[in-house]
Amino acid sequence: MESYGAVTGISVPLGAQQWPARTVPVAGVDLLVRELPGAPADLPPALFVHGLGGSSLNWTALGLLLNDTIRGIAPDLPGFGRTPHVGRAGIAEQADVLEELMDRELDGKALHLFGNSMGGAAAVALAARRPEQVLSLTLVSPALPHPRASASALWFAALATPRLGKVVLERTKRMPFERRFQASLAMVFGDPRALPPEVRQAYEDELHRRDTQPWGTQAMLDGARSLLLSSLARPRRSLWADAAQLTCPVLLIYGGRDRLVDARIRTKAQRTFPNARLLYLPTSGHVAQMEHPHEVALAFRQLIA
Repeated sequence: MESYGAVTGISVPLGAQQWPARTVPVAGVDLLVRELPGAPADLPPALFVHGLGGSSLNWTALGLLLNDTIRGIAPDLPGFGRTPHVGRAGIAEQADVLEELMDRELDGKALHLFGNSMGGAAAVALAARRPEQVLSLTLVSPALPHPRASASALWFAALATPRLGKVVLERTKRMPFERRFQASLAMVFGDPRALPPEVRQAYEDELHRRDTQPWGTQAMLDGARSLLLSSLARPRRSLWADAAQLTCPVLLIYGGRDRLVDARIRTKAQRTFPNARLLYLPTSGHVAQMEHPHEVALAFRQLIA
């Protein structure tokens, strides 16, 4: 196992405290896994799943706010963060990786499961496979099939189209970095100007790192295609069907300024999950756990109380 350094300490701002990381062989790839520091070993385990184009660093602040309640791990899924791309990077494949990681790292123990965006979709699929092992499910802007077309949905449809998707990403990558960075901030966050400087810097560093990774384009294309296919699945085989079967407590979190997942779907989501609570944050974007970690942490504590 390879070890990576971490920045931790009370004097370091919350969003800049990287969890210690190591590599774990899972599903034919050396998966980078971060472990929540400072959490007692007798706490219930948790698994944090990032979204398309994200990484384990998306959970830094939220995890640290909860390390008196859970002990968690957060992987970089194949093709994202620091984990190489192997095979396909779709929802089902991510669920396969997460299932093997659960067996390897958590010894089959029941856990609290967190997912954001596409990671939320993978978390729903995983929970449907292992309902007896999921104590609770927290979904931040989950990428569940949505009938309403949007500008972002059309962009993902373009990425999912053979040949066209690669051209779109290559043209985007040729844009000046600062322009791409600002566009990405505007797409992901509700109010980029309100971000703490360390969160903004960490996001910029990750975008720089992504530019150097040869597998990033293919992982994005695979993810976009998987999301499109999930929206076309028959009702009985859809993620909504999986959601309807889950009886564990579910926390649904949506942002009013989310440009990637239409927050109006929250009504259907709350109706579909049998035991769901809703946290709606009007000024948040697509990653509420990064923009409003204190509010998300409080809602989670109330869920499991």
